[in-house]
Amino acid sequence: MTTLPPPPPAGRHPSGVSRRSFLQTLGVSAATSALAGAAEARLAEPGAEPAKDLIGPGPSRVVLKVNGKEMPVTIEPATTLLEALRQGLGLTGSKEVCDRGSCGGCSVIIDGRLHVSCMMLAHDAVGADVQTVEGLANGDGAGGGGLHPIQAAFVKHDALQCGYCTPGLVMACKSVLDANPKPTLAQIKKGLAGNICRCGTYTNVFNACLEASGQAPIKDA
Repeated sequence: MTTLPPPPPAGRHPSGVSRRSFLQTLGVSAATSALAGAAEARLAEPGAEPAKDLIGPGPSRVVLKVNGKEMPVTIEPATTLLEALRQGLGLTGSKEVCDRGSCGGCSVIIDGRLHVSCMMLAHDAVGADVQTVEGLANGDGAGGGGLHPIQAAFVKHDALQCGYCTPGLVMACKSVLDANPKPTLAQIKKGLAGNICRCGTYTNVFNACLEASGQAPIKDA
């Protein structure tokens, strides 16, 4: 009896190419073709020289300002800020969880405002001031290198379980406290609305934020 090979997993072609990888490749190919076409169009003009602001289609060397330091990194036009931080600069505190800007696990502070780094191109962060969770203890910790107050409060109130969401929640709490040193519980909840904790440690996170602001924590009923 002839034994047939098992069918491929759902959504995957027998060749091993999934729908997701095919669409990703198609998107990158389209972006590369568009960039190459733009470059050729510019160079086709009489006396034209390569424009300094033209990016791609290949990798380019840029400098990102992260946690107060100028950091050179080589990135492609489609590289997200999260990818540049994690893969290019080795700053793995920001987590890639949903990869669609809906969970807040990759939150960083850019020019004083909270952003999800998975939805921002790294090239768009050139010239901006990017702060990640790695920069809190070194930059703002009391006593030079100590934990930032919000980090210490997270430890005190056990505001984490699996830890995937924790860096993003820490940055979101810092953003709340930067905007309002004495926020109400309602203001804290609103400021953290874009961050998901699948372990459900919200009460402890709220307590940590209140503690870091010098206010009494709430009781978990």
